[in-house]
Amino acid sequence: MLTPRHQALLMTLAGMTVGVVAFGTVVAVHGGNPFTAHDEPVSVVSPAPSSTPTRGGGLQADGLQYVVQNFGTDNDPVSADVPVGWKSSQSGTRPKFLDPTGVWQLRFDTRGSRQSPDELVRDRERSIEEKDLQVMSRDNGLLVYTYVDKTRGPRMGLSRWISLDGGRTSAVEITVGGRPQDEAGLRSVLQHAVDTLKVPVSPGDNRPN
Repeated sequence: MLTPRHQALLMTLAGMTVGVVAFGTVVAVHGGNPFTAHDEPVSVVSPAPSSTPTRGGGLQADGLQYVVQNFGTDNDPVSADVPVGWKSSQSGTRPKFLDPTGVWQLRFDTRGSRQSPDELVRDRERSIEEKDLQVMSRDNGLLVYTYVDKTRGPRMGLSRWISLDGGRTSAVEITVGGRPQDEAGLRSVLQHAVDTLKVPVSPGDNRPN
């Protein structure tokens, strides 16, 4: 028979055992890798690409594709390659093709002139009335200039006159416009239009001046 002292000792040991078991259970629940939830990969959501060309970077020549556009008149049809997506609100002898953002443009004037390309370069330079006009070059029938538009900021223009008779007169004017940082792309668009330009050779000379 256990004495009261022995009974008290057994109760104390039993309490300690229960405590150890309970502590072990707590460790088992919270044990293992405490960072399991954080080890799962976190997905990074990237913004969806925009279909509108960025206005921050310059016009990239290698990103352009071209399509043939027909204009001029029934008696004097003209065609040239224009970047895909650039649209003109008018046809005829003076179509102007704009990209969807309105930043870049390509304009043709097929009316011709009795003046030489170099003479037209000088006339155009004198006629431009834009803020902070700076002419960068005026050689070989090509006028390159920059200015500041009051709503669109810094702009650049390149105008080229095409002669079909050795430089005596001008048949077509091609002008591209954009921003100064677009210069490489604008030159590419202009050169592509020149290379693909098809103009009929008229027997008579009906140029306006």
